[in-house]
Amino acid sequence: MKRRDFLLTSALGATGLAFAGHSFARSRIPVQKAVKFGMIQEPELSIVEKFQLLKDLGFDGVEMDSPNDLDNDEVIAARDATGLPIHGVVDSVHWRQTLSDPDAAVREAGLNGLKTAIQDAHAYGASTVLLVPAVVNKQVSYADAYTRSQSEIRKVLPMAVEHGIKIAFENVWNKFLLSPLECARYIDEFESDSVGWYFDVGNVVAYGWPEHWIRTLNHRILKLDIKEYSRSKADTEGPYAGFRVPLGEGDCDWPVVNEALAEIGYQGWATAEVSGGDRTYLEGLAARMDHILPAD
Repeated sequence: MKRRDFLLTSALGATGLAFAGHSFARSRIPVQKAVKFGMIQEPELSIVEKFQLLKDLGFDGVEMDSPNDLDNDEVIAARDATGLPIHGVVDSVHWRQTLSDPDAAVREAGLNGLKTAIQDAHAYGASTVLLVPAVVNKQVSYADAYTRSQSEIRKVLPMAVEHGIKIAFENVWNKFLLSPLECARYIDEFESDSVGWYFDVGNVVAYGWPEHWIRTLNHRILKLDIKEYSRSKADTEGPYAGFRVPLGEGDCDWPVVNEALAEIGYQGWATAEVSGGDRTYLEGLAARMDHILPAD
């Protein structure tokens, strides 16, 4: 056993998060691992102390929400003091003020939220804003979600270009863009380098295979969200229960996912989007991420 593998195995055991016999092939993709800022559940820590905690645990960066209630100067100062980059921003209003809503006022509020996220991403030195582009429901047809969301997003593309920010659409359970072929078409119709895909590996396991999506979306994938999913748990406890399984212990075939990512030449960020926790929990999470998506 190589020293790095020995240390990793020791870390998993020390945090009580051993993999119960799971074994993963070594990845050939150079990735940088991160978490969402809201996952840091150490309420007594200041922003700069939370940034330092992530750096101490071996994370390469962090992703912020926007709009948010934080002081931007304090966030930027924490970034600069620790040297921990803010690689991206998640639009925090895209679920409740959707760009597909039949009410023009709701769409305008959502668009303003997206503009704020782009401005904050630029201030933070981030490269992307994660966006759920539309939500389909009884009041919003699939066709309307498609056309409305594209129309609203086109309004903000000049701003994204000016600020050097890419808008990255994510696959979520929003009953919209349900296949990788359709996702690719949706992106390509913008005819802009300022849009792409934020691929969530775990979100597609309930109804597909991540490696198929990766190969189809290919160069359109800008970043990765990392989570796990268990089909058997979903079958017995309900669909959302499938997410309640530690990384590496569900039905994400990580070696095959890694192979697909290597095939498309992916290099970039992999951000955990799972339950948050304290220092000990985050230490174990970092070890799990290293194990399933280790960087060369």
